[in-house]
Amino acid sequence: MGCEPRRHSNVVLNLTPLIDIVFLLLVFFMLTAHFIEEERIDIQLPQASSSDPLENDQYVTVVLTPDGQLLVDGNKTSLNELTEVLRGALHAPGKQYVRLKGDRQANFGKAVQIIDAARLAGADALDIQTEKP
Repeated sequence: MGCEPRRHSNVVLNLTPLIDIVFLLLVFFMLTAHFIEEERIDIQLPQASSSDPLENDQYVTVVLTPDGQLLVDGNKTSLNELTEVLRGALHAPGKQYVRLKGDRQANFGKAVQIIDAARLAGADALDIQTEKP
């Protein structure tokens, strides 16, 4: 009985087509991706000489625009829904404070209602953001 010795073949995978496909997909997604530009809201903060630098990690930011719109962390909301939205935002890990950014021309009555909503939502503290003169 004659046994034929095993043939060892040197199989080399050709990765060139795989690399071509990966680059084509990369180019496709780069060309079709929509880069969203965030809206900028022009707010003129009130001035205070005791302003401190910001630490944004622990804060839920409420913005009151000059025309009376409310934004909680960049999302529009109404004054009626503000307490519930703040309650949900304050349950996020690490968020325990509310920071109010209001235009100096904004309605003071709405600012008081925002402060009241933050207290009802369970915020540990509320800061009013200002800028140095």
